[in-house]
Amino acid sequence: MSMTRRMFGGAAAAALMLAGGAAQAQDDNVRIALVVKALGIGFFEAAAEGAEEAAEELGNVEVIYTGPTDTTAEGQIEVINSLIAQQVDAIAVSANDTDALVPALKKAMQRGIKVISWDSGVAPEGRMLHLNPSSNSLIGNMIIKLAADELPEGGEVAVLSATTTSTNQNIWIEEMNKVMDNYPDIEVVGTVYGDDLADKSYREATGLMQTYPDLDAIIAPTSVGIVAAARAVEDAGKVGEVNVTGLGLPSEMAGAIESGASKSFAIWNPIDLGYSATYLAYQLATEQAEAEPGAEIPMGRMGTLTLDENNEGAMADPFVYDETNIDDFKDIF
Repeated sequence: MSMTRRMFGGAAAAALMLAGGAAQAQDDNVRIALVVKALGIGFFEAAAEGAEEAAEELGNVEVIYTGPTDTTAEGQIEVINSLIAQQVDAIAVSANDTDALVPALKKAMQRGIKVISWDSGVAPEGRMLHLNPSSNSLIGNMIIKLAADELPEGGEVAVLSATTTSTNQNIWIEEMNKVMDNYPDIEVVGTVYGDDLADKSYREATGLMQTYPDLDAIIAPTSVGIVAAARAVEDAGKVGEVNVTGLGLPSEMAGAIESGASKSFAIWNPIDLGYSATYLAYQLATEQAEAEPGAEIPMGRMGTLTLDENNEGAMADPFVYDETNIDDFKDIF
């Protein structure tokens, strides 16, 4: 069967969905609602493309792509209540608030609707499983691997982080340090903090190049820091000498890839996220899988999601962006 994509949000959603509810109930489609933080955001529109891809593969899936007009919990709750009224089979939500959505999603589950969160999680009592884009260990390994892959003879690298108290940043750097034995010819000569401020990050990156004249790479696991570091390298005339890598957004890093200040960087692929979330929701809705610790749930071309004790799992390594694919994503997010 063909798959239908719908976009709606806010108060109009309920009337639109209820009008079509009777006709839809007569077919055998599994109706999966992909609820995003807000409509009109390129990252989530790309996720919807992935959801469509999964639906076409599965064959009997209707994806309802929806969300509020702004990134509020209240808007998402209104959308979720409309989906409950329509009696969809599954809701896959990227949450605007970890806790505020729980009552509405609990009501959905009480009505027999399967609920998962993805990208931005819901508290455990409000969902059956959560799909993380990646894991701390995968991210930690990826950020050093991106630098090391461009340094076959080894070299000096430095880290430009956000704040000293950034939990995720510190965990990723800790995970990077755990795998440094795998990169014996790479030396981490320093770690500095730009506080996720563009100007300070720029100054810190400039300082690194001055302090370490033989520096080969700057690793910035922050979307603000990586852009600022790339600009600092360009302004210092060190393109081709110092490679900037880490975690960034294609829209913000396209210029650095073009200039050569960055050979590659990584972040999750929203198309893969929407695809995987749809597959997981389908598996639960058709009762081919159950969300429980240790469960291994198929995600089509993305492999298998293994759930931990909190019913969370990691989708994949962060997706690598470079000159071969940056143009495909720079207008998306």
